[in-house]
Amino acid sequence: MTETAPTTTTRTVTSLAEAYLEEYAALDPYTATYAGIPGHDNETTDLSPEGFEARADLDRRTLTHLAGLRPVDERERVARDAMVERLTRGVAMHDLGLDRGLNVLESPLHWTRLVFDLMPTETEEHWAAVAARLSALPGAVDAYRRTLEADASAGRPPARRQVLAVAEQARRVARGFFTDLVATATVGDVLRADLGAAAEAASHAYDDVAAYLADDLAVRARSRDAAGREAYAVASGYFLGADVDLDETYEWGLAELDRIEAEMAEVAATVVTGGSVDDAVAALDEDPARRITGPDAFRGWMQELSDRTVDALAGVHFDIPAEIRRLECRIAPTRDGGIYYTGPSEDLSRPGRMWWSVPEGVESFSTWRETTIVFHEGVPGHHLQVANVVMRKDLLNRWQRLLCWVSGHGEGWALYAERLMADLGYLDDPGDRLGMLDGQALRAARVVVDIGVHLEKPVPAGRGLGEGPWAPETAYAFLRAHCRLPDEFLRFELDRYLGWPGQAPSYKVGERIWLQAREDSRRRLGDAFDLRSFHTAALNLGSLGLDPLREALARL
Repeated sequence: MTETAPTTTTRTVTSLAEAYLEEYAALDPYTATYAGIPGHDNETTDLSPEGFEARADLDRRTLTHLAGLRPVDERERVARDAMVERLTRGVAMHDLGLDRGLNVLESPLHWTRLVFDLMPTETEEHWAAVAARLSALPGAVDAYRRTLEADASAGRPPARRQVLAVAEQARRVARGFFTDLVATATVGDVLRADLGAAAEAASHAYDDVAAYLADDLAVRARSRDAAGREAYAVASGYFLGADVDLDETYEWGLAELDRIEAEMAEVAATVVTGGSVDDAVAALDEDPARRITGPDAFRGWMQELSDRTVDALAGVHFDIPAEIRRLECRIAPTRDGGIYYTGPSEDLSRPGRMWWSVPEGVESFSTWRETTIVFHEGVPGHHLQVANVVMRKDLLNRWQRLLCWVSGHGEGWALYAERLMADLGYLDDPGDRLGMLDGQALRAARVVVDIGVHLEKPVPAGRGLGEGPWAPETAYAFLRAHCRLPDEFLRFELDRYLGWPGQAPSYKVGERIWLQAREDSRRRLGDAFDLRSFHTAALNLGSLGLDPLREALARL
């Protein structure tokens, strides 16, 4: 492979980061599309063992170069620290096979489908890129199959629970996603024929991989869901960008859940006078003013609330440039469950988008539960955070703006934003506030379940869980006792935790570290502390590990 990263210390951190971005985008065109980096939409990521190793090798080489560089100013110091943290932890994830695992929410197989959600389809040239990627999809799926085989042969097979669940997801995608995608194309006859043939081949590839997963890999998959302490510590550090005491964090999660539930009881008594949380939930669910039927109507409600919130916050509590005040709310083309955000493209021609993947069978929605999630995914949550970074060419290099993402920083900020909206008075309605607290309780329960199951800790006494180590059945009983979600959502959530160790706690633990960073800044600045200025300064650092974040904020 031709090495394009700088090889002398006369180069700057910025030039190294920009060279890295270009080489990485060429090695991972799916991520390039996701990040809005132009020039790669007709290319396909190599999901073979060799492809993953090539990307890890780029990280290792870049770390070697970074070690010889000295930042020229504070801006470059932040960029260097962010890059060293990300690439170091990324290599550690790769070495344990954690960068390519199979799970129900985020895996290389999912990438081969999700990338089409973000591809433009306005012109014939756009559709030609779609056709090229669809034509290459069977090869990409087969390459990932080789990666799964290599990891299984090396003694690192995925968990059977994840294999069987992803097989069912693949069957659903094969039943019409690709053919429905190309049916909307307005193109010439030749390209239309190419699209149709490619869509059929992609559908067959998903059918084939579903059969391989269910009939072959599942037989050799591991029955144990737990990742184990060593792998979990690496994954937790990667998703947080910080090293935490896992045992202390587990105990904190239990205490935080108790604190939130006590607050929920207080709010519930104002919804139903003297009533319990369950009484309040029943009353809110039965309130016709708080229910919406049908995904399209729900999307319209999300869009109206998002637009209204942006207008209310811009220039008052947050600095929101006019160019990023547009946020699209969409229903995802899949029915797997989950809510997620995708950022704008570098030139802002593709706006930031909030997606809702509605599970099979769900047709009715309670707005009291979802108001806080619009704040989480939109403004002041992910959209403000991500879109602002994309725009800050004056402060951040392209790697920081387009490729760097740390779950604990991003999800921690979005959860912090939910609580902040309550503090600012946007969740004064008792139902909406209860919805925010219910979501916070879920995130605290995640900390307990995720660490408990993957470290196989003993279940806590006095909580009706019996004795012995945490197991999936124990975790489901615990979630059912503390989280008020429909079974379809809750079962998907648990499968997600079991298959993606360390990611789910990054929300609540990330929020904890954000709150600590804010209080550190308040103590440091005293009367000079200003909340709006803190948010602006913190977000302008870009996405970075939470340890480097705290260090950078301490220097401001």
